[in-house]
Parts: sequence; C-alpha cells; structure tokens
Amino acid sequence: MLEGCESRWVETGAARAPRISYRTDHAATLLAEPGMLAVFGFGCPGAGGDDPRWVRVPLEPFDTPAPLEAWQVDGPVRHGRHGALRWASGGGWLFAALELDEREHGGPAGAARVAYARLRDFIRDRDEQRVLRIWNYQGAINQGEGDAERYKLFCDGRAEGCGDWFAAGYPAATAIGHHAHPHLLQVYLLAGMHAGTAVENPRQVSAWRYPRQYGRTSPGFARAMMLPAQDALAISGTAAVVGHASAHEGDTAAQLGEILLNLEALLASAGMPAGFDTQAPLKAYVRHPADAPRVRELLQRRLPGVPVLLLHGDVCRSELLVELDGWRYA
Repeated sequence: MLEGCESRWVETGAARAPRISYRTDHAATLLAEPGMLAVFGFGCPGAGGDDPRWVRVPLEPFDTPAPLEAWQVDGPVRHGRHGALRWASGGGWLFAALELDEREHGGPAGAARVAYARLRDFIRDRDEQRVLRIWNYQGAINQGEGDAERYKLFCDGRAEGCGDWFAAGYPAATAIGHHAHPHLLQVYLLAGMHAGTAVENPRQVSAWRYPRQYGRTSPGFARAMMLPAQDALAISGTAAVVGHASAHEGDTAAQLGEILLNLEALLASAGMPAGFDTQAPLKAYVRHPADAPRVRELLQRRLPGVPVLLLHGDVCRSELLVELDGWRYA
C-alpha cells in the first residue's frame, strides 16, 4: 500500500493529505504555525479570537482540558470571509465553514438548504472544488416525530441545497446533535483539487439507499473517503448499524463493539492496514454522560495508544448511543 501511494501521488499530482492531530498548544500558537489550515476547539469559546480558521465546535468534551484539533497542510495558507462563510486555503486544500440560526431560515430544513447552497456556490468558483469530507452539528437532532424529526428535516434541506452538487458521488460526512443553542446549525468541510475515492462498508447498506422508514430523503454520504494521494482515509460517522438496521438497542458496550467491526470492515474495503495507531485521531460521540467512562475504558483497551477525543453528542438515530469517526493514515 505504501509503495503504491508514492507512485499514485507522482501520477496524479495530488497533494499530500492534511495532517490532522490533537494538540495541547494554545489556539493562537497553532494558528501562527506555517501551513495551519484550521483549528478546532471543544468547550473553549473565544480561544482563537476572530481568525476565520478558528472554529468553536458546539460539543462539550468529557475530558478536560480538551486538546485542540489542528489541520496542517504543505504550503502557505490564505484565509478570509465571504459573508457569514469562513474559509482558508493552501497546499491544494480548502477549509470552509458556516454557522446559521435556523429561526432565520424557516427551521432545520431551510437552514440546511441555505447552508449547502452557499457552500456549493462558494466552492464553484474555487480551484479546490472536490468536496471530500463534511461535518454537520445540529441542535436537538432527535426532536420531533416521524418525518418531522429534526435530523430528517435536515436531510431534506441538505438534498435541496446540494441539487446536483454530488451527482458524481457523495463525500464522507458526520451528522451529530449538540447541546448548545438548539437552533444552531454548524457545517464545515474539507475540499481539494482532486477527487478522492469513496469507500463503502460491505456490512452496511449505503446510506443513500436506506429504505423509506428512515425519512423522505436518504442521508447523502459515503461511509469513508480515500483522499486523492491515497495516503489517508477520512472515516464518516460510524454507528452500530448492520445492513440498515440499528443493532444492540440499549447496550452501549455492544454498540461500541459493533462500531469497531464496522471500522475494520471499512479499512479492509479501502485496502488499508488493519487497526488504528497513534497517528489515527478519532472522535467518540457519546449520548449519555454516564456512559462516557465505560466508553473511554473500552476504547483504551481495544485501541491502545490511539488518540480519541470523547465528546457529548447525540447520534442521528435516538436508539444509537455512541458513534465514532476520524482518520487513518497509510
């Protein structure tokens, strides 16, 4: 795999993947480093000032003080604002982020439609037009019944805002519920100059093929994305879903075990080495704070040495108690 990576990089000219890491430095220190594309803080409002590359993610960490997440690229970085949209670019990569108040856009569907339409229109004029990975954080994600559940309304609006943006294939993505302002929608993404390779999980039905019971609009995302130089796998939010059904309802430990099986299946599908290492940062989103110590203990036992950021977040199905996403480098 590693030998093939180098030859593919030479053939395609694709830039080396951004280096994603968890750092204990101050935000201002990280933002001053060469090649810093974006810095993310969890539970630390205002730490990065008004730099467009600083993002305060509305998810509280269970371990404090929590490290910051840093995205670093090869090459100088430019950054700015386009209305409410914040962006940074460098080394062939683009970061873009939007935060919207749903009440100003008619609710969850309207806010998602506007967010995705604005991101689509902004990226249309960029060299870095290939969206590879998206994160969505929505308040009260499971509130509402049937098709009126807030996550399902988000999926409706996202599809409308995208139009034919992802007609050639979906990016990897995460959608998690936060416990900050209930009407806040935050969306941010990573794009590049070259297309990646979408990866699906043979243990799961592809999200865009979910049956009608999961809403009017199937979720639009790939289970993972191999970045263009074939040197990193961006892993979507992965829960205890087998086929299209949720597994182990009410059992956090069993759900976590199922997630780890799904992650190994993804690595195998991508042709990546089995397992995770100290250079593979993961996030664990845990619904109930009382479950956090058990999730931490299980992950330390099953994934020793792997950096895991443990966050309070709700999975998009109310019966699912934990979800993981992250990165695996070749």
